[in-house]
Amino acid sequence: MRKSFILLFLVLLTTRVNAQKLERVEPMFWWVGMYNPKLQLLVHGTEIAALEAEINYPGVKLAEIHKVENPNYLFLDLEISAEAKAGKFPIVFNKNGKKKLQYVYELKNKEQSSSRIQGVTSKDLIYLLMPDRFANGDKSNDVIKGMRETKLNRDSMYYRHGGDLQGLIGKLDYLKDLGITTIWMTPEIENDMPLASYHGYAATNHYKIDPRYGTLELYKTYVNKAHEKGLKVIKDVVHNHMGTGHWFYNDMPMKDWVNQWPTYTQTSYRDEPVMDPHASETDKKKMLDGWFVPSMPDFNQKNLYVQNYITQNHIWWIEYAGIDGLRLDTYPYNEPEYMRDWAKKLKAEFPTLSIFGETLVNSVAAQAFFTGGSTVRPGFDTELPGITDAVIKNAIYEALNGKSGWTDGIFRLYTTIAQDFLYKDADQNVVFLDNHDMSRFYSMVGEDLNKFKTGMSILLTMRGIPQIYYGTEILMKNFSNPDGLVRSDFPGGWEGDKTDKFTKNGRTVQENEAWNHISILANYRKGSIALQTGKLMQFVPEDGLYTYFRYTEVGKKDVMIVVNTEDKVKELDTSRFEQRLSKFTSATNVLTKEKLGSIKTISVPAKTTLVLELN
Repeated sequence: MRKSFILLFLVLLTTRVNAQKLERVEPMFWWVGMYNPKLQLLVHGTEIAALEAEINYPGVKLAEIHKVENPNYLFLDLEISAEAKAGKFPIVFNKNGKKKLQYVYELKNKEQSSSRIQGVTSKDLIYLLMPDRFANGDKSNDVIKGMRETKLNRDSMYYRHGGDLQGLIGKLDYLKDLGITTIWMTPEIENDMPLASYHGYAATNHYKIDPRYGTLELYKTYVNKAHEKGLKVIKDVVHNHMGTGHWFYNDMPMKDWVNQWPTYTQTSYRDEPVMDPHASETDKKKMLDGWFVPSMPDFNQKNLYVQNYITQNHIWWIEYAGIDGLRLDTYPYNEPEYMRDWAKKLKAEFPTLSIFGETLVNSVAAQAFFTGGSTVRPGFDTELPGITDAVIKNAIYEALNGKSGWTDGIFRLYTTIAQDFLYKDADQNVVFLDNHDMSRFYSMVGEDLNKFKTGMSILLTMRGIPQIYYGTEILMKNFSNPDGLVRSDFPGGWEGDKTDKFTKNGRTVQENEAWNHISILANYRKGSIALQTGKLMQFVPEDGLYTYFRYTEVGKKDVMIVVNTEDKVKELDTSRFEQRLSKFTSATNVLTKEKLGSIKTISVPAKTTLVLELN
């Protein structure tokens, strides 16, 4: 009996030791010559903490091994010297000096192409799209067996439709012709969620492209092809949360990997407690630590392992693919101290990279609070260059739809711009009229084409980095309640579509009028120093007319913009603009090519924005 018991014990012990299994190492590879010599590897596998790790490679030091609450994890701190060479080496996992497992790690050489990581500036025009809803270039990946959502249904806004990276690659020339210089996709990393996985904001694997969009290699091909055509790429990243389908949510390294509450607690969605000097800690904690929705667990960004994981993941994507900028989702919901540290580390690693944060707040001061420079936040610099300028958006809507009053109508836009002194650099803000979370611009102006063109003219001549939402150029419409209605497919992106609005012949006369309006201004903008980097001077609106100038110190090809949002023609006496017009006697209408031999008086049609190149 005793012998049998000992034998059974040995069998169980052997089974336990042999049960150790290496699931993944992240980041799965890295590069030599990085600014920060430190790298923390997350190692995941069954009972992996029962093993010790060894590395023997010139220039690479295994500085520390961290064992955490969950025995399925090890965190390895590496130091990679400046002398380390690219190459492969084994990370050996052993027990009592006996090798059990190994992972062959690779250090790569950094790519040095000048087209990589160019940055996105006020010279650019961003095109935002949802890859699932733009174009389907590879039907073979529409449904992937084994994933939680396998239903493909284009008749429903909440299921997947089949758009992918290959489809976008096939439309790069279309975007270039339109005048776009930069593409921003909603997140394309894996979202293996059971419902509404198409939007991309509930990540389930941070190092994997969703297979319904393509592969890692195809993503890099997409970036390279975009760069070859003179187009830049922005990656949409989410610091705040992940999806409940994430592999490490279902086997967390430690309990405080996510923000924990006694019972489920959702964020208040109120940004005010983050900036309010009178706010309670209770309200601030609910805003920052509450979960966005039940399916999106909230990262605990006070946890140093979480910080390292997210920061390194973003550095990995930038170096791997050579992308030009990052858009930061739900920026106000993140821990301010961590986001500042994150920005510093990314700027140090990639000085030319551009970053901007989503801040859907309600005032210029609130937006400025989150931007860098400590302009309204003494003693704390967020290091964030720019934000999504929703206040300008709201002001343009008020200018187009409201009635003029002391602070209403066109005066709202004027007074909003007048508060640019609150920013360190307002030119780094992204200006827009709609996106995937809000009602489409054409619907918001009552499907009035004149209002639409007036607003687009303002957008493309305003300070900052302009962004348009896919389909805006063909007058796609609908309201955000429910939000899926603003996420329709681009007609012509799927084989068998009744119409192909990627082509002139597939668009209606009105749609072509809208497309041409945007294209003319967007392509003019590519060669206009005044609109790209020029200063802005505005004048107090009078008689329903709002006039501003984009100008350079050289004073050549300055641009004069006159906005008439009223229902009647207005005659503009330009004598009070002498400060900007003293060097000029004539102008050319950028949109119509009409020559104005004299600019002493200018006739401005109803509901029109004139864009005039001064001669």
